[in-house]
Amino acid sequence: MDKMRLGRTGIATGRSGFGAIPIQRISAGEATALLRKAYEGGIDFFDTARSYTDSEEKIGLALSELRGRLFIATKTPALDGKALRADLEASLRLLRTDYIDVYQLHNPAFVPRPGDGTGLYEALEEAKRAGKIRFIGITNHRLAVAREALESGLYDTLQFPLSSLSSEEDLALARSARERDVGFIAMKALAGGVLTNAASAFAFLRSVEGVLPIWGIERQDQLAEFLALEANPPALDGAMREIIERDRAELSGSFCRGCGYCLPCPAGIEINMAARMTYLMRRSRFELYATPEWRAKMERIEGCTLCGGCRKKCPYGLDTPALLRSQLAEYRRMVGRV
Repeated sequence: MDKMRLGRTGIATGRSGFGAIPIQRISAGEATALLRKAYEGGIDFFDTARSYTDSEEKIGLALSELRGRLFIATKTPALDGKALRADLEASLRLLRTDYIDVYQLHNPAFVPRPGDGTGLYEALEEAKRAGKIRFIGITNHRLAVAREALESGLYDTLQFPLSSLSSEEDLALARSARERDVGFIAMKALAGGVLTNAASAFAFLRSVEGVLPIWGIERQDQLAEFLALEANPPALDGAMREIIERDRAELSGSFCRGCGYCLPCPAGIEINMAARMTYLMRRSRFELYATPEWRAKMERIEGCTLCGGCRKKCPYGLDTPALLRSQLAEYRRMVGRV
């Protein structure tokens, strides 16, 4: 696999990373087989988080024997230094390692700095001096916070959503990161799963210099597709641009990326799925979501109390209750329950 340099970290990694959110949904045995196959195929950068239930544990189980040959990035949602230290120790234990290559603050609503009273940055510096982390990173879904973090000069890497649906402002952020020699890790490379043409998504991100996409991979066939794209990278030609333009026309405006920061919902609504359900049905396998189980889950939208919690927590500023109502109406029409 072709290599790239992850900004000033100097990490020389393959140009496709492994996003380990989806391995929460598979067994430890399946995850082990998938992760090892990814490594054997040339993927050597694995991104997870303390918040991803058993994802860290599965990576530790599968890859600890290969530790010196690969790179691990994980994240903490901690809001103070004490919580960060506790999260870091848990991550080290579960990952079965004594150091983490890139330790990231997980989507904070502000940019932690030395002396800001939270103790977060001081705890990161302490961990770096102790050799427990190599580089300090930050992830975010908010453009303003991401831009401020980049401009602060405090972070070695920035993880931010980037895909063929991204705005010019988002792409400018990636260019700015390269100019500042900050490693740019692209999450949501398939826009939360609504982009179903992996080749066009791959070609687009490969055209943005200095960006490391982390592909969310859950199945062997998905892995095989990305490894095949790496072996024969598609050009961003006219045909690929046509696919991207069709995607943009269909998905322009407000759509849920499925990040899940709105959860939990007091009414039990699976917002991160329900708010983009009809996109998934049109662009994936319809029958997966037309089941009695999913019909019942979608009907929970009727129980929305309009508490506004999801709207306040959405990093994209979506009117989530309104989006859920429109998705329910369209879902009923699509499954024949008008």
